[in-house]
Amino acid sequence: MDITALKKITLTEQIMEQIAGQITSGKMKPGEKLPNERAMGEMFHVTRSRVREALRALSLIGLIDIKPGDGSYVCEQRPALPEETITWIFHKEIHNLDEVYAARKLIEAEVYLTAIDHVTTEQRLRLDGIMADLTSAAEHSEGAVRYHQLLDDYDLLMGQFCGNQIYNKLMQTIVLLRKEFSRKLLQSAGAIEHSIKMRKKIHDAFAHNDKPRLKKSLNAFYTSSRHFYDTILAKEQS
Repeated sequence: MDITALKKITLTEQIMEQIAGQITSGKMKPGEKLPNERAMGEMFHVTRSRVREALRALSLIGLIDIKPGDGSYVCEQRPALPEETITWIFHKEIHNLDEVYAARKLIEAEVYLTAIDHVTTEQRLRLDGIMADLTSAAEHSEGAVRYHQLLDDYDLLMGQFCGNQIYNKLMQTIVLLRKEFSRKLLQSAGAIEHSIKMRKKIHDAFAHNDKPRLKKSLNAFYTSSRHFYDTILAKEQS
């Protein structure tokens, strides 16, 4: 039997978890300064180098901002996750179509269904604007690249508007994971026409605050999109 040795969580990871927990729970506020490395080393009973490692990792994922000569601060605005970070984390799964689609259906749908209860009038107008641009791009054959970017912009905004920072991060992750599949799909004949048709149904349900219809439209979208992609693959392999 082949086995992999179990990994023990390191001191650095434990420090990261505790600091991240303070931030995501709201106990530490945006812009708040963290204690210095020496003070945190004493709090955690570890060396300053351990604290420094944890802070650098938290900076990489956008939870804190390290200002040389000043200190570390909770980020005022959570930046998007770096694409290279996502690619590294999910390098084995990123080409697994079944897993990516399952994750999309689970996370994207939940973000939309959460956002519909929190979105403001101003935010709805911003989404309306992107949908208008999407429609224009589809109708005037501006190309798959432009259309694909607008789709990403729409869903990233939806992640921001849902009112849940964890969901927002997950949506950022999904947008990056789906990139290769979406780009390939949208270059196929009829793909953009199919996409805008389904997206309009989702947007219309969202714009009218019709949650049951939104859920139904989302389910139809993922089912038809997967079928469309499978059809294209079958043609390429025949």
